[in-house]
Amino acid sequence: MGGNRLILLDTCALLWVASDPHKISPGVLEKIYNSPVVYVSAISAFEIGLKYKSGKLILPVRPETWFEEIVNHHSISLINLDASLCLKAVELPPIHKDPCDRFIIATGLERGLPIVTADSRFSSYGVQVIM
Repeated sequence: MGGNRLILLDTCALLWVASDPHKISPGVLEKIYNSPVVYVSAISAFEIGLKYKSGKLILPVRPETWFEEIVNHHSISLINLDASLCLKAVELPPIHKDPCDRFIIATGLERGLPIVTADSRFSSYGVQVIM
């Protein structure tokens, strides 16, 4: 993935890149493929694991294997959660209730990264959204 703009994928965008890219507009897909670094938050691994365990997500392999293979295959860089990100997520206004999305929003804000998401509530936090 080469190009000029760093970006962060939310969990749905990661799933779409991996398994269903036609759900992403061609322009956004081009931005993803042309980005020098595409990031994903470690909380996305947790969210994928939750969806898999609840039966809402079917994967060909266990979530930990799937996540590692997808991140490696697409050369996606992982952003781990640290105390600063966790505290920033807690301090965000209660516009969005999903804690996983709050971690992703906090990561975008702290790192100055636009987020690829279909969730219009993200932009209410002042983070740049790529839809």
